[in-house]
Amino acid sequence: MKKVVIVGGNGTIGSILKEGLQVSFEVVICDKSIQEDTVNYIQLDATNYDEVYEKIPVDTDVLINLIATDNGKHIVDNKHFDLMTEVFFKAGYYLLDVATRKKIPKVIIASSNHVTDGYEDEGHSLLGRKITIDDYPYSRGLYGVLKLASENVGRLFADEREVSVINLRIASVPKEEVKDLKEDDRLVHTLLTREDVVNIFQAAIESDVKYGTYYGVSDNPDSPWDTKNAKNELGFVSEQNSKDIMEKS
Repeated sequence: MKKVVIVGGNGTIGSILKEGLQVSFEVVICDKSIQEDTVNYIQLDATNYDEVYEKIPVDTDVLINLIATDNGKHIVDNKHFDLMTEVFFKAGYYLLDVATRKKIPKVIIASSNHVTDGYEDEGHSLLGRKITIDDYPYSRGLYGVLKLASENVGRLFADEREVSVINLRIASVPKEEVKDLKEDDRLVHTLLTREDVVNIFQAAIESDVKYGTYYGVSDNPDSPWDTKNAKNELGFVSEQNSKDIMEKS
């Protein structure tokens, strides 16, 4: 059974993955927060290289980077800039470096649709077609810029070291799926359902892709992003979309 280590795993996506992936994999959660239940849990600060190197299990098969902090405004003050750079860029570099030093074969980076959010408005593509990974990155804020930088560092490691790196540009994963769908029209188009969160990460875990970037969104009505390469290269199947959830609620 593969060991999947999720760094920054105490958030919404991490909780979904822990529940959904533990059926097929040994799942270990790493996070900065203190947790009473320490079974398959490692407390670590991903912005501290020594901690990352010491505490990431050497027998890890797949390392998932879900590290996050407050995204802030489009342009932030210097203090927030330093924090976002530490979390979204520097810590991501540390994880990739530790993965190669410990011979962990695969790193999955939770990137974001905000890498190209300049092409999208309220869940609609402004290009007259779906947004693809081949469209030149256009971010409205620092968050998207840093996510793109992390993708590019992943490419560097995949090219130069013996590690597979997969970037998943995650769409919208709300804490309260049904409630938020009813209150936010954008989610009708941009939702990545809980079921499909597990589906796309599991597809990435099981794939033999050396390096790739993919949009992670369910097959919603008029979704702004193209997922053809995720389906063709990873074998991703969207089994539930926003329409399905609304019909059941």
